[in-house]
Amino acid sequence: MPSDASPDSFPLSSVRTIALVGLMGVGKSTVGRRLAARLGLPFADGDQVIEEAAGMTISEIFATRGEAEFREGEARVMKRLLEGPPIVLATGGGAVLNADTRALMKRRAVSVWMRADLKTIAERVGRRDTRPLLRNRDPLTALNALAEARYPIYGEADLTVDVGGGSHAQAVEAILKQLRRFGRQETQS
Repeated sequence: MPSDASPDSFPLSSVRTIALVGLMGVGKSTVGRRLAARLGLPFADGDQVIEEAAGMTISEIFATRGEAEFREGEARVMKRLLEGPPIVLATGGGAVLNADTRALMKRRAVSVWMRADLKTIAERVGRRDTRPLLRNRDPLTALNALAEARYPIYGEADLTVDVGGGSHAQAVEAILKQLRRFGRQETQS
């Protein structure tokens, strides 16, 4: 561990990426930026990297190229980010649907499922009409369907942190607590 490591560092942060997974609107990007600052790691937002690479928004990609092509590009971006140096990575909500991405994440990252009450998430995502999987749908109904399909996959994460009712700062603290515990377990193994 570098001598200038922040007090929030834990042993794995110097060798593994912290990958935040969970449904859209749970706060992965906002919490991820704060977590990265606390850990002294770079931050990457997978969706933002995809948009920059494609030169269009995710909504535009879905509209012009379709979800299948978006998912192919997403898998390439996740591979590049996960194979790079350690970062805090906010994944897109569907990034872990790809089996190769999940396998790479198991080898190269500590995955953290950020879980929140669906009603809370629906309130957050319902404020903007930028989510292609929610377009022209009731947010809570759509999120329930996504949760049913994705929660078993999110459940494969190394850690699960409930982040629903509190602030982003509280979410960061909860994740740091879990990461410290996980780091201690890993170093004892």
